Amino acid sequence: MVKLLLTGFEPFLTNPINPTMDIVRALNGKRIDQYEIVGHVLSVDFQKAPEQFLKLIEEVKPTIIVSLGLAAGITKISPERVAINVKDGEKDNAGNAFEDAPIRENGDVAYFSTLPIRKIVNRLNTAGFPAAISNSAGTYLCNNIMYEGLYYAANNERIKAAGFIHIPASFELAIQHGRIPGWSARDLQKAIELALGECVQSIQ
Repeated sequence: MVKLLLTGFEPFLTNPINPTMDIVRALNGKRIDQYEIVGHVLSVDFQKAPEQFLKLIEEVKPTIIVSLGLAAGITKISPERVAINVKDGEKDNAGNAFEDAPIRENGDVAYFSTLPIRKIVNRLNTAGFPAAISNSAGTYLCNNIMYEGLYYAANNERIKAAGFIHIPASFELAIQHGRIPGWSARDLQKAIELALGECVQSIQ
C-alpha cells in the first residue's frame, strides 16, 4: 500500500481551534484508490515542527505529501504555489520568533509546489467549493513546513508530489473569533478529500 502523508497543525496565536487537526484525524487511515492516508498533527514550533515532519517522512515513506494550514480570514481553499527560504513573524507556541532567518542555509531561495494546484482548484470550483491558487504561503510555520517538504522531495525521487494547502476557518472557530468568515467542518473535509483525490490521479 502506497502512502499519502497528510499533516495539519495544533491551535496557534489567537486561534483556539485549528480545523486542520480534525481533518487530518478524520482522514487518517482512509484510502484513495491504492493510497492510504497517514495523518499527523504538527506542533506550532519552529524547532519541533520541522523535526517532527521530517521524521514522519522518513518513517511513513510517502509517495505524496500534502500539508494543511489554517489561514483564518480567507474564504477559499487555497493551494500554495511557492515556499520561500525565510522564517519570520510572530512568536510560535513555544515563544520562539525569527526575523529574516533562512530555513536552510544550503537550500534554494524557493521551491514550487509539485501538487497539481490548478487541477485542484478547478475540481473544487466545479464541485461547488470556492478555491483559488495562493502565491504566498507567508513566512510562518506553514511556509516553513511547505519548504521542508519540497526540499526533501527535491532530493528524493520517491516523492512524486508535495505541497501545501491553506484552508478557511471552520464555523466553530469563526463564531469564537467573531470577525472572520467560516466554512462547515463537513465542507472543509470534503474539499480536502477532493483535493487529495486530484493529487492521486495526477501521478497515476
